[in-house]
Amino acid sequence: MLKQETITALAQELYAARKARTQIRHLSARYPDMTIADGYSIQRAWVALEKADGRVARGRKIGLTSRAMQKSSQITEPDYAPLMDDMFFEQNGDIPFEHFIKPRVEVELAFVLKHDLKGPGATLFDVLRATEYVVPALEIIDARIEQHDRDTGKPRKVTDTISDFAANAGIVLGGTPMPPDALDIRRVGAALFRNGTIEETGLAIGVLGHPATGIVWLANKIAPYDEQLYAGDVVLAGSFTRPVEAERGDTIHADYGELGSVSFRFV
Repeated sequence: MLKQETITALAQELYAARKARTQIRHLSARYPDMTIADGYSIQRAWVALEKADGRVARGRKIGLTSRAMQKSSQITEPDYAPLMDDMFFEQNGDIPFEHFIKPRVEVELAFVLKHDLKGPGATLFDVLRATEYVVPALEIIDARIEQHDRDTGKPRKVTDTISDFAANAGIVLGGTPMPPDALDIRRVGAALFRNGTIEETGLAIGVLGHPATGIVWLANKIAPYDEQLYAGDVVLAGSFTRPVEAERGDTIHADYGELGSVSFRFV
């Protein structure tokens, strides 16, 4: 376990990297004994710095929800991170590209809660009862920590990713909000377009068999820290496509069938 002063210093590095839109080198290379718990401690310390700036957490994201991603990261569960208020962007809007370093886009479903949700012991039924509506979402992921070391080419470890807000950088909500009992959430499909070309397609069942499963895991995972999900929170349930790289000038559009669509443009 890292010392508290080290956790604080690393959180300050990431906080500064986000503001400067620059990347830092792998924390795991500097601290080979760093644990997943250390990663979350750094994340919490970073959130405290953001809140000191007046930022507000509007929910959470869940990542690494596919079995393939978990195996590649050598873990057996998802990860999570906060959604800060300045990470939300308007549907059909122009998003300044300079807000990011190397953005990529993923297709997700967002659950917006009408009731508080707290573990331990939370179930799938608790999540569905606590959900006001499900809505299409595009997540913009980014890396304040290098994905591959500039000298060795080695990929970052999951401890780096967790420290780095689980790669979260932006979210765009759109489409048609629907109560969770109004559709078979598992069968929601989406096609992700970049500049009019389909880059990825997927089904929501690819997210742990049911997108709400990750929210069950999250509510129970954060309970030992006396944390919970609150009414009004937005929870990104996890991607059901591979990430698509984007550049300045790209128009991003995702079609979710009966749930409508989400679009934005990098400018």
